[in-house]
Amino acid sequence: MTRATMEHMPTSPYGAVLRLPGVARLFAVAFVARIPTAAAGVVLTLHVVQSLGKGYGQAGVVAGAMTIGMAIGAPWRGRLVDRLGLRRAIAPSVLVESAVWLMAPHLGYHALVGAAFVGGLFLVPVFSVTRQSLSVLVPPALQRSGFALDSVLVEITFMLAPVAGVLLATQGSTGLALTVVGCTTVAAGLLLMWANPPTRSRTPAIELPADLREPEHAAPRRVVTPELAVVLLAGLAASFILVGTDVSLVAALNDAGRAADVGWMIALWAGGSVVGGLLHGMGTRNRSPLLLVAVLALATVPAAFAPVPVWLAFAMVLAGLPCAPALASINARLVQLVPEARRGEVMGWGGTMSTVGNALGAPLCGWVIDQTGPSGGFLTAAAVGGTIAVGGLVVSRLVRSRADAVPGRELVSV
Repeated sequence: MTRATMEHMPTSPYGAVLRLPGVARLFAVAFVARIPTAAAGVVLTLHVVQSLGKGYGQAGVVAGAMTIGMAIGAPWRGRLVDRLGLRRAIAPSVLVESAVWLMAPHLGYHALVGAAFVGGLFLVPVFSVTRQSLSVLVPPALQRSGFALDSVLVEITFMLAPVAGVLLATQGSTGLALTVVGCTTVAAGLLLMWANPPTRSRTPAIELPADLREPEHAAPRRVVTPELAVVLLAGLAASFILVGTDVSLVAALNDAGRAADVGWMIALWAGGSVVGGLLHGMGTRNRSPLLLVAVLALATVPAAFAPVPVWLAFAMVLAGLPCAPALASINARLVQLVPEARRGEVMGWGGTMSTVGNALGAPLCGWVIDQTGPSGGFLTAAAVGGTIAVGGLVVSRLVRSRADAVPGRELVSV
């Protein structure tokens, strides 16, 4: 076979993405840098319960404080990346995170709540920076595959990191586990600063003729449009479904006396997501993020009626298949809807909406489970998330219909 023949052979879109300059290194750095964030939640919970002798409710307060900090801090950190560049923006995060996590094993409960909030507020924005950099390194024709591969790697991270955190906490101590999380969090920030992936294109902006430039004192164009708002809501809905499914799965296995099966059930769920993400990235048709979230909601319903454990295992694989496609589609659409100079901030808002979805989904589905059982939790996750997605689809169609009805009219910013 000649070289010319080989060069014209069809290749996998993932191979094309990974051959792009800087992309393989970005994925490798992001995979390593995300591990401490993925392990932090379970390590904090075990530390509060085992070492501080508190209940799971009090552990939830610590996790909630960190979640609130993350929700507030994500857009702010993203805006700093847009304005100052990656290294200058995350240097304070590295300093603050090192102090928070290295002190955490030695703090009392109430001080730990405050430290968790500060840690969330200054969390190194690995997830949003990775996606922002992907939007720069990967051309639009391959971004579907790039974001799908990123979602698959995130799933693998969340399969491995919590297990490693639990092993450190149980085989060593929770103090040791917190210290390792702290050291690796700082190392992740330093690694990201060293790699310094691009968050802006290097292509210089085209100089517009004077008659086409905006007036110097004109108000800045608003970024948040109705379409962007519904995509952000899609992120909230997806997170609501996922956290509700997580809580309901644990409850179903506990009620059946099979708590030891939680680990491999979650692995099956994540495995379904990996398969779905890989298939999504190899496709050529771009589907609406809201439609994929609606499919995610629908795929969760069978778990409500599946007997434990065999049929529930099949149901969890089915529920996992649309996860990575929905998340990849949301992230890919976000970077398409905003100017490059504001992508960091908007990706931060995407992270905030996901955090809000988690914060709403866990207690609501948990309350329903207490009243009706695990099946009610699965159905609540599907119903609420699906309603948000379908509502977003309706709003999008109405806005588009109104814009089409008036020739030359643009979508009104909100």
